[in-house]
Amino acid sequence: MKKKGISTYIILLTLLSSMLLYSPSLAAQAKKTFSKEEQEKTPLYQGTTIGVDIFGLGSKVFGGDITSTEIGIEVNLKNRYVPVAEIGYGTTDTTDDGTNIRYKASAPYFRIGMNYNFFFKKPHLPGFLYGGIRYGMTSFSYDVDAPTMHDPTWGEPDIPFSYDGVKTTVSWAELLAGIKVNVYKDFYMGWSLRYRVRMKTTQTKHTEPWYIPGFGKNNSTNLGVTYSLIYKLPF
Repeated sequence: MKKKGISTYIILLTLLSSMLLYSPSLAAQAKKTFSKEEQEKTPLYQGTTIGVDIFGLGSKVFGGDITSTEIGIEVNLKNRYVPVAEIGYGTTDTTDDGTNIRYKASAPYFRIGMNYNFFFKKPHLPGFLYGGIRYGMTSFSYDVDAPTMHDPTWGEPDIPFSYDGVKTTVSWAELLAGIKVNVYKDFYMGWSLRYRVRMKTTQTKHTEPWYIPGFGKNNSTNLGVTYSLIYKLPF
């Protein structure tokens, strides 16, 4: 599979979010911290947002082997606790330049979890700095094809290596940190950095997946990034 860096893409998105959250206009605002009594009076329901991740689409443009996108729904409780549901679709169709092995897979995935807003005592800021957890799962099938293998001892027969429609199910956990900032009225943008730990994989007889939708490349752990455009619903 092609290995082209997308670090520039990540840096640009990170700088944009940071400048929005800590702009000079915000520094001029009066710094306010809620007292304990004020926190207790904060209404439970603080709104619902829906966001679309665009990082997975952009990473393909910057040389990645994987395309993905997802929609996330968040419910803000007391500006502190944020239950989250995410559903997405991931796909890849790529060939390794060195081994000439082709791997193809596409499938939906979902995650559920919770974010915690570390800035809940600073409501004058136009966004969140948060941490969170997720549980994710996907059930999918994949195709893998490799050049015909030759027996090094006998020479014959040639052994084909081609498996289509191999089915598997994978679950994983995520720890994440991120920023969400208000850019205009009810519109936000934000990014998150995610540390993923694979939990369970349905074993297959002859091969295993190279890519897992929603998780990434099939390692025991990996890092993921999301960058989302977000809208706060009017209720």
